[in-house]
Amino acid sequence: MITDINNPNLNIAEEIRVRGTVQGVGFRPTVYRLAKLGSLCGEVCNDGEGVLIRIVGTAEAVETFIDKLQKECPPLAKIEAIARSPLSHPPTYTDFTITQSISNQVKTSITPDAATCPECKAEIFDPFSRWYRYPFTNCTHCGPRLSIVRAIPYDRRNTSMANFTMCSDCTKEYADVTNRRFHAQPVACHICGPKAWLERADGKPIVSYMFSMLDDVDAVCTLLQRGEIIAIKGIGGIHLACDATNETAVQKLRERKHRYHKPFALMAKNLEIIDKYCFIDELEKKLLQSAAAPIVLLRLKDSREEISKPIAASVAPNIKSLGFMLPYTPLHHLILRRMERPIVLTSGNISDEPQCITNEVAKDKLSQIADYFLLHNREIVNRVDDSVVKVVRNRLQILRRARGYAPAPIRLPSGFEQAPPILAMGSELKNTFCLLREGEAILSQHLGDLENAAALTAYRETLELYLHLFEHKPDAIALDLHPEYLSTKLGKELGVERIYSIQHHHAHIAACMAENGIKLETKPILGIALDGLGYGEDSTLWGGEFLLADYRSYQRLATFKPVAMLGGEQAIYQPWRNTYAHLMAGFNWDELAVRYRELEIVNFLDRQPRSLLNQMLAKGINSPLASSAGRLFDAVAAALGICRDLASYEGQGAIELEALVDNISEETGYPFEIISAPIFYLEPRPMWQALLTDLQTGVCQSAIATRFHLGLAKAIASMVVRLQETHSFTQVALTGGVFQNQVLLEQVSQQLNVMDLTVLTHSLVPANDGGLSLGQVAIAAAKSIQKGIK
Repeated sequence: MITDINNPNLNIAEEIRVRGTVQGVGFRPTVYRLAKLGSLCGEVCNDGEGVLIRIVGTAEAVETFIDKLQKECPPLAKIEAIARSPLSHPPTYTDFTITQSISNQVKTSITPDAATCPECKAEIFDPFSRWYRYPFTNCTHCGPRLSIVRAIPYDRRNTSMANFTMCSDCTKEYADVTNRRFHAQPVACHICGPKAWLERADGKPIVSYMFSMLDDVDAVCTLLQRGEIIAIKGIGGIHLACDATNETAVQKLRERKHRYHKPFALMAKNLEIIDKYCFIDELEKKLLQSAAAPIVLLRLKDSREEISKPIAASVAPNIKSLGFMLPYTPLHHLILRRMERPIVLTSGNISDEPQCITNEVAKDKLSQIADYFLLHNREIVNRVDDSVVKVVRNRLQILRRARGYAPAPIRLPSGFEQAPPILAMGSELKNTFCLLREGEAILSQHLGDLENAAALTAYRETLELYLHLFEHKPDAIALDLHPEYLSTKLGKELGVERIYSIQHHHAHIAACMAENGIKLETKPILGIALDGLGYGEDSTLWGGEFLLADYRSYQRLATFKPVAMLGGEQAIYQPWRNTYAHLMAGFNWDELAVRYRELEIVNFLDRQPRSLLNQMLAKGINSPLASSAGRLFDAVAAALGICRDLASYEGQGAIELEALVDNISEETGYPFEIISAPIFYLEPRPMWQALLTDLQTGVCQSAIATRFHLGLAKAIASMVVRLQETHSFTQVALTGGVFQNQVLLEQVSQQLNVMDLTVLTHSLVPANDGGLSLGQVAIAAAKSIQKGIK
């Protein structure tokens, strides 16, 4: 075979290796189509590394083929790399064919589950299509992927579709290279595929005269319109649904689910319905309609009282935004066909437990919540929650990375290519774990809070599955520094010899650096990490940190003033404890009580067992000091009467406090003081004086919340100015769960931009602990490379 590429008319033979998200997305049919179009011969197959192509033809035709392959790759595909090498002794090819997959070392990636494509949606509503009203219709452009896969290569035998034998029509389309269902592994139809059915939660039979319905799926719409609660088995888990405009139904769902205040997610059948309730900009519209189809947090319209069917007040109490998503499976499209108003679609679980994924567990755990069950017989292999995103400063910000995004790999920046295989175990809350291989980070889907026993079990199972799927054998483990985190303890049990204990806030900053493409050898940047708490290297609790950091090390330059968490973990759930601790840290109570004796918050705190509380503070009994930005927000919220006695979900006080912010341009911020001993810290005492005075003079909650946000943003920027006097940096990373606060993020970013600083924020992974494992893996990789370990 002649291989002179310099002569475009001579035949050449090449082996072409394509790596990336290239399995289960219609990549091989695209290769086949382009090869046939170019009159090329050869073969293409899936294997553990991605897609392997052997091709013979003129040099010009091969070059055109490679160019078109990159420009015309399928919508769900993502090419990470193309490697080409000559074939010195190619087989004799007379045509171009797609051959059977090869099982070898796994280096390819798994595609996230994808929302129903327009073609499949059209078919399920077309009476002349054989997929008419089939709730599991899919093709290579859409449908289940991560949620059904057990092993790589991504072939039907390695998914939960293995139990369904294709009928002759599906087999014909599956084998037809010109059909968009060619090698679509979950392909099925009414005859041969999974089935959905409706059951009553009380076990009584359902008879046809109960509904006017086309089928069981259509009946769900009628039940929702009647005010019933339905458990619906979807693509990655089971949801609970009710009419979002029915206050009685929503309240009933809250009481049964024991989820008393946390906002519910909503689904509407189209953008027109969402537009009645919320503002939608172009990027938000694009996200809603994307293959990821996440929950998008949208700003509520003030004119909602004019809508004939307003959203029930209990859907999102005291919040000025709603989380909407569009239907992302044929099942959802069919349920909502006749539904001209939004529905609640929330995780099918008791509050804080993992989402149910099996029919048996759902009927056991949800029978006291749901009135009916819509179930099906396709197994969910991997639990995958809905992703949650919002748009900040015209940029995507992921709050929960799961369905539609996970486990798409994240390529680490330049310098990390030689890192060994590493496993990062994540944090305690909003957990994800991360596998690193060949400079590519594979972040798991959101796994929840590990302090819940069922969530910890799910974490173990998912970790085992990922290690199996990707045949990942880590040379090192990256753990959070906190010795009591369950993820830390589990990591130590895995028996990997090299362990890196990573400080919590350093990991936050490294995650932000990594996703923004900051190279390994870049000089240190300033990271501002604000969250609830993380274990510090001095064995105290940190949570408001200014660190000068690179991937290998950091220097703590400044912090928020450490204040006692009165009662330890109780301070998280009873925000008034933070208010009292803050006031006691800055004032004499007797003087405070006299000066502000008419204030509700002062009288409330005076009724608490202050003698005992003061003794706890004086002796440090169950009252660890914490430089926590999150607890400061709780303290201010409680002072204003926001969830003062009890926070029913994490961050409730801060979220409701942000919702009060208004008229930013007309307000000035509360003052903070910068103290320098032994390191700089923000002293909130002047802020408290101003806030209490505003309460005393009857200033409204909205103005106080606005002044607090503006004052804190200015204080953070002032701290950066102070740090610039003695340290050189040009980039600032804003990270940690507190920076999910849009007002704070925007205000701090604007002030830093004015100072000609480059501001790094999150987009690919959450700013909260859901992105922590990416930072852990980057730090462990950097330290391994420094030691010359490969």
